[in-house]
Amino acid sequence: QRHPVESGGGSVTAGGSLRLSCAASRDTFSRNAMAWFRQAPGKEREWVATIDSTGTNTDYADSVKGRFTISQDNAGNTVFLQMNSLIPDDTALYFCAARSGSGGYRYQSSYGDWGQGTQVTVSS
Repeated sequence: QRHPVESGGGSVTAGGSLRLSCAASRDTFSRNAMAWFRQAPGKEREWVATIDSTGTNTDYADSVKGRFTISQDNAGNTVFLQMNSLIPDDTALYFCAARSGSGGYRYQSSYGDWGQGTQVTVSS
């Protein structure tokens, strides 16, 4: 079965928190930057956050800055997305992806190894 694999999604009320996890193979995790994307029904897939291969440099979409935190556990080959102060607009299918080695890190075309997604639903 292909990796990465996302987990941790669920249904919460506005203001709540969730932590998403992305499990990837050791080779993929150690050699490539990782990112989270999300896609809501009827909307284009959008970039959410990126973490570099060392886990020291991160970047976020403006819509989630100050609320979401991307991090990694190298020993566990896992990337996390801590989501706080959730709002209904955060409702989407969240994907984890490993960078393929070229292209800008905000573009989905730059990532070659995708998970199947985990659903996040935020109600008002």
